[in-house]
Amino acid sequence: MERVTAGSHPTPGEWIGLIAGNGRFPLLFAENARRLGYRISAVALNGETDAALEQIVDRIHWISLGQFGKLIKAFKQDGVRQAVMVGGVKKTHLFSKVRPDLRALSLMRRLDVRKDDMILRAIAAELEDEGIQIRESTFGLTGLLIEEGTLSRRAPTKSEWRDIDFGWEMAHTIGKLDIGQCVVVKDHVVVAVEAVEGTDQAIRRGGALAQGGAVVVKRFKPQQDRRFDLPTVGARTIQVMMESGASVLAIEAGKALFLDRSEAIAAADHAGIAVVGIARP
Repeated sequence: MERVTAGSHPTPGEWIGLIAGNGRFPLLFAENARRLGYRISAVALNGETDAALEQIVDRIHWISLGQFGKLIKAFKQDGVRQAVMVGGVKKTHLFSKVRPDLRALSLMRRLDVRKDDMILRAIAAELEDEGIQIRESTFGLTGLLIEEGTLSRRAPTKSEWRDIDFGWEMAHTIGKLDIGQCVVVKDHVVVAVEAVEGTDQAIRRGGALAQGGAVVVKRFKPQQDRRFDLPTVGARTIQVMMESGASVLAIEAGKALFLDRSEAIAAADHAGIAVVGIARP
């Protein structure tokens, strides 16, 4: 279990809302929130959220993607005044599994551009209009943030550092365009860019094209709101890199999360993968 640190001290019986996407992050957040003394009201997404969350939270409400009115009703019913958005949503589900209610349709009609960050900010603003404050997703979990430096046994080679530097700038560019957070490069060539398919599939595609030795760079988008969708890596990321023949993982320090760190670093060391945290403008 990752080391976590308290970000707040709740009053007895205080509720915190959890809008839970996929992956392990919602479970980790819920486990830590319970240790901090919160009661947890979770809104879980059908087809996304791990059902194991039911065993950790005090109350859970299952909704379909797009049932925004039902989400608000659930939190108000439980007396939630603050909440977090934790875990991702498969972007391909936006084309097949969205079931928007009237509240969601009204929100979407008011958006001129439907980029990820704009949609999430609009959702947060709507919740805050209802008296529900959206907090940073690292609330109470500062020990999960990646620190600067080499985290693995092996450090990148000089040529790999050149690819990291190149990938760092390319990731900034695609992030500014709100395309994704991750690029895969080799020999100063971008072989894959993360889009709706997500990081794992981008790594697989890039690894296949690079045929070994690919460098994976994942960073915070320039305009990104720290309340949502922080760059996240973990043991699964390393596993996908091993399967794809990628050799380096570079992640932005202080703005990205590392889940299952001990397991991930052990696997990286075994495979000879270099893992580094980068802190640059």
